[in-house]
Amino acid sequence: MKCLGLDLGEKTLGIAESDELGIIASGLENFRFEEKDYQKALERTLYYIDRDHIKEVALGLPLHMSGEESEHSLLAREFKKMIENERKDVKVVLVDERWTTKQATRFLLEADLSRKKRKKVIDKMAAVVILETYLKMR
Repeated sequence: MKCLGLDLGEKTLGIAESDELGIIASGLENFRFEEKDYQKALERTLYYIDRDHIKEVALGLPLHMSGEESEHSLLAREFKKMIENERKDVKVVLVDERWTTKQATRFLLEADLSRKKRKKVIDKMAAVVILETYLKMR
């Protein structure tokens, strides 16, 4: 069964998806929306959930380096509720995302992508790291 990985920001939603076996995570999209228009981000998430019959979602939980919750943590928790309210049969798991952008940036640097190209795909790659973390946890 496929799983979805999400990296939610104020204007972008990085989206990744696993293979059928739940082993390999691949980036799908860097979805852009108007600042703080989380309803659009939800609609895009629901599109993938419905299209690919997703039953599990790994959503990045932004924490301070100390492990304490941030303002963005509350946003992630609210977005989790939004998904669960729309699709009651979908399990949404919050995944610590403290190092995901740094890891994703390192991968993209190793791939020798220019700064401009990295900016276009960084959230999608962070979603891949979030999903890979979740798949290892299960």
